[in-house]
Amino acid sequence: MRQSIRAWRRTWGWSVAPLCAAIALGSSGVALAHHSFAMFDSAHQVKLAGTVKSFEWSNPHVYIELNATGADGSNKDYTVECANPGILDRIGWKFNMIKPGDKITVIIAPLKTGEPGGLLKQVTLPDGRVFANGAPAGKASIK
Repeated sequence: MRQSIRAWRRTWGWSVAPLCAAIALGSSGVALAHHSFAMFDSAHQVKLAGTVKSFEWSNPHVYIELNATGADGSNKDYTVECANPGILDRIGWKFNMIKPGDKITVIIAPLKTGEPGGLLKQVTLPDGRVFANGAPAGKASIK
């Protein structure tokens, strides 16, 4: 038995280890790339008031679809990306705290492309409660 293990190690032991390391390193880049905030302009945050079209509590991110008046005065449908349900749950969010038809105010880091959407920094609910989006997203820099 010991001889067969030694023979296997001699034959495969050193060639399998680098392969496993390469796979681990290659897949870690994919995981890190997903969590980039590079597409959002955190330096020029925007405050929007509008009506919730939908609230999607799902992995990997929670989304709020919001019909709001943009800076140019026109009504647009904004897609607001939030943290994942686990992070939001830990800071006090609930899966049913936002409903279609709710009038809410959000502060977002808008998409750099100019499309109507952004990363949530803060939400104010109809009852006046204010919630952040968790530490990774950062704080709102406007009021």
